[in-house]
Amino acid sequence: MEDSQNKPPHIAIVPTPGMGHLIPLAELAKQLVLRYKFSITFIVPNDGSSMEPHKKLLQSLPKTISSIFLPHVSFDDLPDNAPIEARIVLSLIRSLDALRDSLTVLNESTRLVALLVDLLGADALALTKDFDMLPYIFIPSSMMGLSLAFYLPKLDETYCCEYRDIPEPVKLPGCVPIHGKDLMDPAQDRKNEVYKMVLHIAKLYNNASGILVNSFADLEPGAFKALKEGIQGNPPVYSVGPLIRVGSEVDRRSESECSRWLDKQPKGSVLFVSFGSGGTLSHEQLNELALGLEMSGQRFLWVVRRPKKAAHGNYFDAQSVENDDVSNFLPDGFLERTKEVGLVVPSWAPQVQVLSHGCTGGFVSHCGWNSVLESIVHGVPLIAWPLYAEQKMNAVLLADDLKVAVRVTVNDKGLVGRQEIAEYAKGLIEGEEGKLLRDRMERFKEAASMALSKEGSSTKSLAEVAQIWNTHKN
Repeated sequence: MEDSQNKPPHIAIVPTPGMGHLIPLAELAKQLVLRYKFSITFIVPNDGSSMEPHKKLLQSLPKTISSIFLPHVSFDDLPDNAPIEARIVLSLIRSLDALRDSLTVLNESTRLVALLVDLLGADALALTKDFDMLPYIFIPSSMMGLSLAFYLPKLDETYCCEYRDIPEPVKLPGCVPIHGKDLMDPAQDRKNEVYKMVLHIAKLYNNASGILVNSFADLEPGAFKALKEGIQGNPPVYSVGPLIRVGSEVDRRSESECSRWLDKQPKGSVLFVSFGSGGTLSHEQLNELALGLEMSGQRFLWVVRRPKKAAHGNYFDAQSVENDDVSNFLPDGFLERTKEVGLVVPSWAPQVQVLSHGCTGGFVSHCGWNSVLESIVHGVPLIAWPLYAEQKMNAVLLADDLKVAVRVTVNDKGLVGRQEIAEYAKGLIEGEEGKLLRDRMERFKEAASMALSKEGSSTKSLAEVAQIWNTHKN
């Protein structure tokens, strides 16, 4: 039998449900196997949603990356309106026995050296003691978000009110001050079970041997320095980003239509509008956005999703739309009036290809961290329109700290008005402010490229982690 120490080191990666978590982990896994010769197994909890996108992505990875899909867990005891975060966390917690069984099998056939979980999977770290593995966490969002995780227990002890009612901004170590109302959604209702779950998870972060973050030192130098110095008593932190998707079979599906249209537009003239796979606007807000884009006179490529009752944010109470014919829920005549300057795409567009196109001059985004990093890597300034999760925190970082975005303002009806949308669009593409944002974003684009270069900070950080994992003897 082969001595376990002669086998290549093996990493088990456990993502909680959601493609937003899996995409950067998949990119990290590719680097680990191609650069450092690890073998990897993804062990994926099943929350009952379609696993097809996850399977398709994992099957596209190098052969030394395998995957195990755990049995579907039951949520029969949860109310139908249970928050999505609760389901995500519970899918991991209720899969711990199955995860232990999978690790047992892997441990018999491989040299398991580390368990890497994502930001909501810290409950699984306790299993590493059974297998003498190193426990690590991967944060698919910002250093600021990680800083909040370590600060949250102190915040919880300090205040008895809701954080949105704190009169002064919260000052996370090394971060731009942030108002309580802009903290992540799970922190907005302290009586809610989701808040208690998040607080519980945050307290487990110190059980990790190290934390990898999908950011880079020059993007968030203050937060990175504070975390690196362990000001909050945190484990070692490693910046390994920006990890972004670099194309897939899915991306090629409708690439040609968008690319053909973009090829005909002047350089830097197009405003890309997309709220991600989970971003849903109300019917009324969709109308305001459409009319605002029309009023602006700017070229635009808009990914329109059907208005519907969303897991977060706005709601659509009108008669449901039976298909994805976008004319059913856009203002009468809008498509005809804007056909010379705009392209409307239902549901999905190849975002990386659009952002990398020279004709794209701005991005109206929900500020999901994957989208933020894709914007930075391709040097595209933003109109920040956060919807849910930690997106308001990201918007604060982009607009107030990095100064590469203008953030939308919601009126007393809970809407971003058409006039304001027109001004944001025109200002970003044609205005002086847009030029300043673009120049600053160009500098961060260069810094991102430098971080990933051979001698870059993120490359060295990942090499440091790889060395620790490689030399671990279990």
